[in-house]
Amino acid sequence: MNLQAKNIVITGGAQGLGLEMARMCAAAGAHLALIDMNEAQLAAAKTELAATGVTVRTYIANVASEAEVEATFTAIDSDFDGIDGLINNAGILRDGLLLKFKDGELQSKMSLQQFQSVIDVNLTGVFLCGREAAASMVKRGRKGVIINMSSVARGGNMGQTNYAASKAGVVAMTVTWARELGRYGIRVGAIAPGVIRTAMTDAMKPEARDRLEKMKPVGRLGEANEIAHTAKYIFENDFFTGRVVEIDGGISM
Repeated sequence: MNLQAKNIVITGGAQGLGLEMARMCAAAGAHLALIDMNEAQLAAAKTELAATGVTVRTYIANVASEAEVEATFTAIDSDFDGIDGLINNAGILRDGLLLKFKDGELQSKMSLQQFQSVIDVNLTGVFLCGREAAASMVKRGRKGVIINMSSVARGGNMGQTNYAASKAGVVAMTVTWARELGRYGIRVGAIAPGVIRTAMTDAMKPEARDRLEKMKPVGRLGEANEIAHTAKYIFENDFFTGRVVEIDGGISM
């Protein structure tokens, strides 16, 4: 898919990796529908991206709400006369150990709310947005691309029962959708980032950041634009579908 003049939806598109991928799409000439919960960040993103000359519209929605997702994608489909691509990027963290004991006494355990809140956004949200984007593409007879954001944590990571489960589920859905939607000309791929440099990692203690960097064969953290470059590759390579690309600096070898 050539991104020029295509209509791309990005969830969590007003900040972080979502905004960086929006910048990539805008630079390639794509029109953008950004979904996020933060009105101020959406406004700032729209101002920045619209300056490149592409159409940018913003939508406030909770991706874990079926009603909000359905209404938002109906609006996007109408506002843009169709959808060509979706980046399912919205996600949250609620880290914690499954159980914590001290001297034989239970100190804490991961609550159902802590588990479910992550599943709701990271997995159910991907399902809802992917379903609605695909429905729009099929209804209009438009070939398209769906990119789901997973993580190297999908293989299991201490303190991330909820997050790891959600990101493993995202990969399973990616493969399933690729097989189901290929008949309609829709390709589906996933990206599994490792630790990417963000405001959060920049605020870490230097010794903690150094440990993370030394764990990677490349000797550094990833950059957001490297994830955006991967998304561009998936959009543009018409033979890519049903696969996950690990961009982690070799940490999961």
